Amino acid sequence: MRVWHSIPSLLFCPYSTGNLLTQTEKLPLLELNNIGKTFAENIVALRDMSLAVHTGDFISLLGPSGCGKSTALRILAGLTEPTVGKVNWHQKPTSGSIGIVFQEPTLMPWATVAKNVWLPYRLHGKSFNKSMAKISHTLELVGLKEFSQSYPRELSGGMKMRVSIARALVTDPKIILMDEPFAALDEITRFKLNNDLLKIREESGSTIIFVTHSVFESVFLSDRIAVMAARPGRIIKELNIDEPYPRDEAFRTSSKYASMCRMTSEALKESMDI
Repeated sequence: MRVWHSIPSLLFCPYSTGNLLTQTEKLPLLELNNIGKTFAENIVALRDMSLAVHTGDFISLLGPSGCGKSTALRILAGLTEPTVGKVNWHQKPTSGSIGIVFQEPTLMPWATVAKNVWLPYRLHGKSFNKSMAKISHTLELVGLKEFSQSYPRELSGGMKMRVSIARALVTDPKIILMDEPFAALDEITRFKLNNDLLKIREESGSTIIFVTHSVFESVFLSDRIAVMAARPGRIIKELNIDEPYPRDEAFRTSSKYASMCRMTSEALKESMDI
């Protein structure tokens, strides 16, 4: 295996058939190996963080504020370098294969929805006209095709976040990094977008790393939860959510879901007591 440690932009996702892989079929995608990050004044954000990621995984990073979840995401995105340790990728990076969704939609207010989604292609020199077919397909995937000529000021908070997700999806990324994208939304919109995200993931086949403070959200969305402790940030436990996809309201209201939420809450409490 060759190791690549650079700003990751992996290969086109070969699993975009709408069929999610079983754990035994998943191929290794990357590993965080003993990652540490120290900021100025010797502030240790992460220490000895290791995590294996496979194609098709949906992994939530769950932990209290200040445990380094967003820092870990930025290292995965290549936006900052670890102080120690390595991110090992199993395939040579190519352009357009990482999508990032931030806490805020960060849309350009002067641009239409379609031209906001065009941004990744624009940065790579691809014209709007040549990108339009893919933009239209992606907007249809997130349920916004009829809003392609609308402006951000005309959209609700949930719709703006869908535009942000579409922008991350448009290049067919192999991995999507999501940093608490639904935290600022009301509970009804958040539940709806959780449902939509799983449908989008089923269609796209992308691997997702999802940062959240919510036990309930992490259990509903994930097949694995990495529970993190703070000061310094590190993973103290990985939980497998043994529930097949697709997931719906029947799972969200089931006794099995409630049991998994209790298990996850106990692990989160343990991380806060360390």
